[in-house]
Amino acid sequence: MNKYELLYIISSDVTEEQREELIKKFSSYVENKGGSVDGIDKWGIRKFAYPINFKTEGYYVLMNITMAPAEVDAMAKLMNITEGIVRQLFVRKEK
Repeated sequence: MNKYELLYIISSDVTEEQREELIKKFSSYVENKGGSVDGIDKWGIRKFAYPINFKTEGYYVLMNITMAPAEVDAMAKLMNITEGIVRQLFVRKEK
């Protein structure tokens, strides 16, 4: 099991209820795959440095997670096809 930082951006078009459901969905995904969520930091709505999909702002969420390396690719693929997710980035933390 490795420690990761997961930063993802939720579209600003998504309602607050849907936003919380997405955060809960990804948290429970990590836990269902045998990992753990060490912390969730909601940064809020921020402007992008450049337009992404014709949008200029999004809701940033930083999650610190512990997860098996094989599950990271599966979660990234899930996030890519999830409606409302603009971008995501996994960074492995040093031990």
